[in-house]
Amino acid sequence: MFQNFDLGVFLLAVLPVLLAITVHEAAHGYAARYWGDHTAEQMGRLTLNPLAHIDLVGTIIVPILTFMLTPFLFGWAKPVPIVPRNFRNMRLGWRMVAIAGPLSNLIMAFIWGILFAVAPHVPESFQYPLSKMASYGVLINAVLFVLNMIPVLPLDGGRFVDSFLPAKASMQFRKIEPYGTWIILLLLISGLLGAIMQPFVFGILSLVTAFAQLFY
Repeated sequence: MFQNFDLGVFLLAVLPVLLAITVHEAAHGYAARYWGDHTAEQMGRLTLNPLAHIDLVGTIIVPILTFMLTPFLFGWAKPVPIVPRNFRNMRLGWRMVAIAGPLSNLIMAFIWGILFAVAPHVPESFQYPLSKMASYGVLINAVLFVLNMIPVLPLDGGRFVDSFLPAKASMQFRKIEPYGTWIILLLLISGLLGAIMQPFVFGILSLVTAFAQLFY
């Protein structure tokens, strides 16, 4: 879908991408605050302002390159600062903070699905751009949900799995973290990442489509 660069597609995808990464990081921050860690709030990161979450490489350079060269739009935002020792319950707090970001993407996929369904009912001049933007919103958030739930540190899925492991197993599992980003990038370049993610992304797209049909 994103293999050939198209300026129109890129512009329509910008808002869904910014919302996807901004809400994702803010969700981590709000979950952390709920469990007792106010670090993100104190550092001004508990906000929906995308400027607070933009990472030059992960939010701008990498997405543009993957947009032009691969079937997926890949990237990341500046991680929200979290101090787990502030959590009322460290293990449960980490678990809920880890899952909050991907769940926000899943929810946004369904919201964009609703917007896609109502697009035919808005003024005619807005129908096409809204439906296209909504379709990109669904796809981008479905991809980000699946990507972030891959059980490899430092991804959210890795942290979620780690929160269930006993101490000794957790120590061994965390040794993967320094290499996790490189593992994901190698999988992306090799094409294996797409093969792994595709059935899960299609499954979410099917669920969103079925849900959106309730609003036609």
